[in-house]
Amino acid sequence: MRIEVLNGTLGEEEIKGYVEYLESKFPDKQIENLTLTVDNDYVDMSYSFGEDVPFERIRRITGYLVGTVDRFNNAKRAEVEDRVKHSLCTSAESL
Repeated sequence: MRIEVLNGTLGEEEIKGYVEYLESKFPDKQIENLTLTVDNDYVDMSYSFGEDVPFERIRRITGYLVGTVDRFNNAKRAEVEDRVKHSLCTSAESL
């Protein structure tokens, strides 16, 4: 995380407090940049999140929530192959 302090100085403990606040407010995001701008008795925070936050796609397949089917046995893999995949229809098509 890149931290920048503008228009003044802040102690390490105060900076750590701002970082902890943001980490508790956004527990699932990685903070990339934090800019703290000192304005007399106030501090303005500007922050941005990292773009490369990995996630796993979870789907419901044959009654199970899975990311991939690599742990399925042969019978469950056959169910996946045999299942009917439905297409989306627009409201004009359903009339």
